[in-house]
Amino acid sequence: MGFSKPLIKTPPPGPKAKKIIEEHREFVATTTHDPEILPLVIERGEGPWIIDVDGNVYLDFSTGVSVTNLGHRNKNVEKAILEQLSKIWHAAGTDFYNQVQVELAKKLASIAPGDFPKKVFFANSGTESVEAALKLSRYSTRRKIFIAFIAAFHGRTMGSLSLTASKPVHKRNYFPTMPGVVHIPYPNPYRNPWHIDGYENPDELVNRVMEYLEYWVFQHYVPPEEVAAVIAEPIQGEGGYVVPPKNFFPTLKKTIEKYGILLIDDEVQMGMGRTGKMFAIEHFNTAPDIITLAKALANGALPIGATIFKKELDFEPGAHSNTFGGHTVACAAALATINEIEKILPNVERLEKLFKETLIGLKEKYQPIGDVRGLGLAWGIEFVKDRKTREHDIRIRNNVVREALKRGLILLPCGKSTIRLIPPLNITEEQAKIGLEILEESVKASIL
Repeated sequence: MGFSKPLIKTPPPGPKAKKIIEEHREFVATTTHDPEILPLVIERGEGPWIIDVDGNVYLDFSTGVSVTNLGHRNKNVEKAILEQLSKIWHAAGTDFYNQVQVELAKKLASIAPGDFPKKVFFANSGTESVEAALKLSRYSTRRKIFIAFIAAFHGRTMGSLSLTASKPVHKRNYFPTMPGVVHIPYPNPYRNPWHIDGYENPDELVNRVMEYLEYWVFQHYVPPEEVAAVIAEPIQGEGGYVVPPKNFFPTLKKTIEKYGILLIDDEVQMGMGRTGKMFAIEHFNTAPDIITLAKALANGALPIGATIFKKELDFEPGAHSNTFGGHTVACAAALATINEIEKILPNVERLEKLFKETLIGLKEKYQPIGDVRGLGLAWGIEFVKDRKTREHDIRIRNNVVREALKRGLILLPCGKSTIRLIPPLNITEEQAKIGLEILEESVKASIL
């Protein structure tokens, strides 16, 4: 395609896009964003570029919600898929055996944090990976209760939904969900129940969370010896791209280990190089007992999820299974994706500085930006009506997303009033600067 910058021929939505959006709303069950904010109808893509049905060219800072971490239609991933398609498509990986599934499991076990033997269960999505983690935790510990965090997102099937606590709409009309889940505050440095500045006083914030868990939960509500696992995102995704203090996960792991409680690390959105390391938990020097993956694992070429766990926690045959887990073509795509990501992690680390400096500069210039946080190429910008009260400004946030699309930059909202910036990991510095310039133009246009 050879694009060097976005090109908007017809303000979105163009005539073709409008027709498809109308038909979509009539025939497809929509569970995503208001088309007034993101009226994007995608036709094709390559690298960091997306072209809509009306011929508009966009720079993609959404990567399909952190799925196409290598950009669209990566050639080496495509090659691996075509090679596997010429051999066998579906090989029923949970009933029979196939080499590519074994190779992917070996690769994931070798790169996952933790100096202990591991096994892998394959599924088709993030929520299925979390469901497997829930069942494995109960099965191996014979315990029934789970601890999750406020503002977490772990999926929308009934088990994972019980852990999710980022937006009320996710649970409206679905109660009762799976019983036995207790939610506690996440150590959000910018917003927490104790109004602690977690950037200035990270230790105090972490201590408050641990006090809440040990004193208020374990001594008043649930017996710790009946808790199977604590599940957490290393960086909260749908909750607003919230980065906890560095010492949070080491402290959490040490605390729950006393009671024989497992730690489940949900890497569905932050794994596969998004933060500059293959697994985001590596930033916190912590080895979880169970890791859940999906999204970018096969770079969006095919659905695939994985649950990596300590080998000693294993299921007995037949205790958990599915039809498409270990799908040969998906596994081939995932192996190629991992190999490509390993090569480009230095690029993520290099561009992190550019994003950090630019976004902090925007915060200093524009009062509605209340907070900027992130790691690698996972950044959140939170908009507020007043920096003192920190009241969410959803209107400006949505306007920025809308204005950016008009200028050829694709952004996604998250949390109450946050925008996430998640470009491809192999984006060039020039492309990154173009996107960041459009971002600032969109902020200016939304504030005026």
